[in-house]
Amino acid sequence: MTAEDEALVGGMMNAGAVFRRGKLVERPASPNARTLHAHLLALKERGFDAAPVPVRLTADGREQLTFVPGDVALPPYPDWAMTKTALESVGSLLRRLHETSASVAVDPHAEWPRDLADPEGGTMLCHNDVCPDNVVFRDGRAAALIDFDLAAPGRPLWDVAMTARYWVPMLDPASAATLHPSGLDAPARLRILADSYGLSAGDRAELAGVIEQATEVCRAFVARRVADGDPVYLQALAERGGWERWDRMQTWLVDHRETFTAALLS
Repeated sequence: MTAEDEALVGGMMNAGAVFRRGKLVERPASPNARTLHAHLLALKERGFDAAPVPVRLTADGREQLTFVPGDVALPPYPDWAMTKTALESVGSLLRRLHETSASVAVDPHAEWPRDLADPEGGTMLCHNDVCPDNVVFRDGRAAALIDFDLAAPGRPLWDVAMTARYWVPMLDPASAATLHPSGLDAPARLRILADSYGLSAGDRAELAGVIEQATEVCRAFVARRVADGDPVYLQALAERGGWERWDRMQTWLVDHRETFTAALLS
């Protein structure tokens, strides 16, 4: 690393391995980077300007993309990232991504990561990891999405459910208090996200159940990382309450399913 390089923090997948070099970001390339780069370039060609633009793959297994300027909320998440305006802008940005992605054919022969992918599959490429660490803000509003490493084909509703997990957040109050500001009204915020995205009535009726499904997939993802001895995930699991937290969180989602659905449909 040279004196001009800046280490970029945030996220868990590539912790300590992402650097800014002037107008470029250099990071480890995913196994399907070539296919993903083609998709990101197609999004840009169709007018979606809210994602990094791939520049090249390096001989040593890394990738270079354009740097997206702005602010990224890192845990514990600051109040500005959890305002109603911020939440509305995340929903609107996700809708923009989906509307453009729907016009880009997914390579049927590509090997997309299954880590957080929709178990039911789909014909549109979902981001799958729209957490605060992967959203760039400007003037208090979501301006761009970064880190598409876990993108895979799925239902748009799956991406909304994944996004809700992080941004509402869909966590029991004790779990939410670990990283989020206090006093967030989950049913009301879920409705705000659905409204700003423009979610249909049919999808609103299904969303709470899909969030439960997404939470199961996320738990399995963490379990695989822990079983592999990943130190980042081992530490996070220990610091955030272990598997008891996941049990509590999943029970809370089931217990409040009707409350969430009522808020979405009222």
